[in-house]
Amino acid sequence: MSRHHLFMRGVRDSVPMLVGIAPFGVIFGTLAGVGGLSLWQAVGMSMFVYAGSAQFVVISLMSAGAGAVVILLTTLVVNLRHVLYSATLQPHVQALPQRWRLLLAFWLTDETFAIVQRHYLVHGRTPLAHWYWLGVASPLYACWVGSSLVGVLFGQAFPNMASWGLEFAMLATFIGIVVPLLRNQPQIAAALAAGVVALLTWSWPYKLGLMAAAFSGIAAGVFMEKRTKPMLGDAASKEARP
Repeated sequence: MSRHHLFMRGVRDSVPMLVGIAPFGVIFGTLAGVGGLSLWQAVGMSMFVYAGSAQFVVISLMSAGAGAVVILLTTLVVNLRHVLYSATLQPHVQALPQRWRLLLAFWLTDETFAIVQRHYLVHGRTPLAHWYWLGVASPLYACWVGSSLVGVLFGQAFPNMASWGLEFAMLATFIGIVVPLLRNQPQIAAALAAGVVALLTWSWPYKLGLMAAAFSGIAAGVFMEKRTKPMLGDAASKEARP
């Protein structure tokens, strides 16, 4: 496929995620306005930080009067999951020029990873796949910045907007993307383990429950994969016997 077709396919595949990102961005803009940020400060954070959960943490810490060091360290911990995302996608982009890798790294979010990783699982490593990644990331970024702007503008008119439960749209979108990809026992075990641990650790500070859930999912998936391989090997050897 050409660059244009891959880019447009990425744009098309990003549409379901926009439904979840838009209300999430509106909530952030509302909280940022209530937290004392000006319109340009709130929109600037979305433009240059572009990390939803970290931005919410920053707003909470700023409202509590935390210092810059505490804010930086906390956001670092919250975003540690991106190390896992980068390690997973690195083999697909290692041959790209640095300018491409820097751009794609900045636009690597939870939503982008979910869509792009699914594309690589289905189509494998292709020479122009980074244009698909670009097509996914561009509208997601524009939606996040734009919805943040809307949140700041409408937050004054609807100060209780953050309590409407709009963030559920994001959860529903992720569930709809992840569930169809669970096609074998290791994948199902990883998803179940991560989900259970996430529920058990949701009250942990600094979003550390996210990392605990991620590592638990990895451990469960690796364990099941090692357990199923010998079983498959034994079954194949039995079929090969005369």
